[in-house]
Order: sequence, then structure tokens, then C-alpha cells
Amino acid sequence: MIRVLLVSEMGLVSNLIASVLEDEADIDVVGQTTSPEAALDELAEADVALVSTRLRENGALRFTQGTAERDDSVKVLVIGLRESEQEILKYVEAGADGYVLRDNSVGTLLEKVRAADQGEALVSPDIAYALISRLTELAQLFSRVETGLDEPVDLTPREQEVLDLVGQGLTNQQIADRLYIEVGTVKNHVHSILQKLDVNSREDAAAYLALIR
Repeated sequence: MIRVLLVSEMGLVSNLIASVLEDEADIDVVGQTTSPEAALDELAEADVALVSTRLRENGALRFTQGTAERDDSVKVLVIGLRESEQEILKYVEAGADGYVLRDNSVGTLLEKVRAADQGEALVSPDIAYALISRLTELAQLFSRVETGLDEPVDLTPREQEVLDLVGQGLTNQQIADRLYIEVGTVKNHVHSILQKLDVNSREDAAAYLALIR
């Protein structure tokens, strides 16, 4: 029996998905919640967690990261994504084991739940290529850090704060709100961070942060 935990922004949406899953003889919905934090406390009961990208304040990303840190035996499927390489890679790097696109069928949802439970990921050829390319980039970044080719990076205290929030998946606007500064100031800090780390994107900066910790 595959034990599924549902984390969605609306109880009604969660109920609809649950009714579909419960019709399957090999799937049991063990929990439903609208709170990513509450869901993390229920991980012990689940084999697969379905989390909606519509959760507020990057709730899906925070839940995915929290699951990877707390119990990596639970497989996370992110539901409601567009077929965007950047978006999918963001969740995969956070620890997601798969994804269900917003226009996928119920049959695809069931197929991916079963695949995740078996430790498999069903992705399109384009996304598979993007994942391989990203792994290569991360391997090169790891090699730089591991071999000591990078000099210690001298970030200001504010830049370190911004980098930590970038690593949590927050947008520039969300970082500005959190730190009570202007969005333009956040953009300047991010630009400076990328230059100092010698990386090309926010995702690389977040990956760098993860590697040096």
C-alpha cells in the first residue's frame, strides 16, 4: 500500500485529489493539510507526499527542502508546475523526486505516484537533458569548492542575509519585504553576490551556499 500525504492550498482541492487516489486499491491517503509546517510533522506516516505549488510564501519549496532534511525516505511530488525547465530544476534541487504538470491527466498523476514510490522519476526528454546538464554544472561547482580553487568569498553581513534567503527560494520582492529594504537594493545585493561567487544565476549561488555549509 502506498501511503500518500496531500499538502494543498485549499481543502476542496485536496479532497478532490484524495477521492481520486482513494479509488485505487494500492493507494491510501493518510493525511491532508494546507500547512507545509504541519505536513512536515506527518512525514512518518507517508511514503509519498504531493505538494501544491500554489501554497503561499513558497510553501511547496519550503516543504520540499524540509522533507529532504528531515526524512529523505519520503518521496516528494510537486503538483501544478508549468513545463518550465527553470521551475522544475528549482524543485529538483530542493529535493523533489518528481513533478506533475498542471495539464497532466489523472492517469499521469497515478502513474507518477506509483513511480515515485518505486524510486523512479518520469520526466520528458527535454527535462531529462536539462537535469543532466544541471548535474554537470553542479559537479563542476562542487569540484571548485572541493579542490580549493575558490578563494574565501568576502560577503558583507547584508549580502550573507540576502544569500541565505535566496537559498530558501525567496524572490527579490519577498527578500525586500523580509529585510525591510527596497527591491532595487535587493537586486544590487544579488548582482554583487553573483559577481563575488563567480556564478551566473541565483540557483548557482544557492547551490554554492549549500556546498560550503
